[in-house]
Amino acid sequence: MNLLLRTLLSAIAVVVLANILSGVYVGSYLTAIIVAVVLAVLNLFIKPILIILTLPVTVITFGIFLLFINAFIILLANSLVPGFSVDGVWSAIVFSILLAISEALLFSVFKTEEK
Repeated sequence: MNLLLRTLLSAIAVVVLANILSGVYVGSYLTAIIVAVVLAVLNLFIKPILIILTLPVTVITFGIFLLFINAFIILLANSLVPGFSVDGVWSAIVFSILLAISEALLFSVFKTEEK
């Protein structure tokens, strides 16, 4: 149940941010749910590989390069999900920062206790 709640909260954050940001477009609520699932899968499998491969650059830039990795993940989801559009790298960076902040706030408000 916790996974379903987190996915729906992420989808809500995607829809809200798509309405706020001019460089991000989401076609429907179903598309937002698909984007949330795709982002979760990409963050689970692709992001750790990218972090390990770019570790020297990440250390030299004191972690700032992780913003570009997040933007790459967003742009990869852009190419995988029809109905989801991000205009460019800077829009993807702003979207990823605001998505992380909004997800953290939503997850802390709707936190469920683990047993």
